[in-house]
Amino acid sequence: MSDGALSGVGGGINRVGIIGAGQMGRGIAHVCALAGIEVIVTDASPQALAAARSGIEAALNRQVARGRIHEGDKMAALDLMSFAPDYTAFAECDMAIEAATEKEDVKRAIFRTLVPVLKPSAIIASNTSSISITRLAAATDRPGRFIGMHFMNPVPVMTLVEVIRGIATDDATFTATRDLAVRLGKTPVLAEDFPAFIVNRILLPMINEAVYTLYEGVGSVEAIDVAMKLGANHPMGPLELADFIGLDTCLSIMQVLYEGLADSKYRPCPLLVKYVEAGWLGRKTGRGFYDYSGDKPVPTR
Repeated sequence: MSDGALSGVGGGINRVGIIGAGQMGRGIAHVCALAGIEVIVTDASPQALAAARSGIEAALNRQVARGRIHEGDKMAALDLMSFAPDYTAFAECDMAIEAATEKEDVKRAIFRTLVPVLKPSAIIASNTSSISITRLAAATDRPGRFIGMHFMNPVPVMTLVEVIRGIATDDATFTATRDLAVRLGKTPVLAEDFPAFIVNRILLPMINEAVYTLYEGVGSVEAIDVAMKLGANHPMGPLELADFIGLDTCLSIMQVLYEGLADSKYRPCPLLVKYVEAGWLGRKTGRGFYDYSGDKPVPTR
């Protein structure tokens, strides 16, 4: 199997359960429903679940306004979605996709509750951006039918999906997952089961180094972001991107890299740790490397 882009067509996955009604879970539900797949979404937070349909509908409305889909496509997608308070609604799902917070203990707890509900043939996929698929699979009753399916954010816009096989993942599970990604209009790429896989193995150390550059006074927030946008032709500066991802997620991934590879080059910057401890997590909390309380984001350093 090559490391490049993978191809496939069709797919026998027609009902998907999604765990997590946050930004990633909503995005995955959005693209699945547009592809004609029945979707059931659940979340531990009733507030997040209540907001999920309106959030997805708003995203679909934007696509209609931009001419990317028709009104009929939007209505058909909404008709394929349902929202459930627990996993009992997943009993007939062909696949369950976990898109919860990037904490291994949280994911393991989800799988313990989820597994008894699923039919034996159901695949479990994790949208983890950094955690070992082999280790997560071992927390279930079906390591052969467990796989990583890492979507990029925002899911309806970004076309890449990293497909990560654990040591026990069987060929049928890999093929079905790859084919599903293609059916969703994505380009699947095979990543080996190493900490942070491909994208975050490269991206997060760059963001962490940008935070070190700020921490050491080499440049201000604005100078660092402008330098990388104009000097490296990046669409977003690294600190702006960190705020978009969520500083807590950035820190979690750096910790996985640091602990998993035992290399000092992955040590999280103390300033990143301090921001997370302060609750300054980026856009989702209104403050990170930028303050989002006004009409225009303002650097906080």
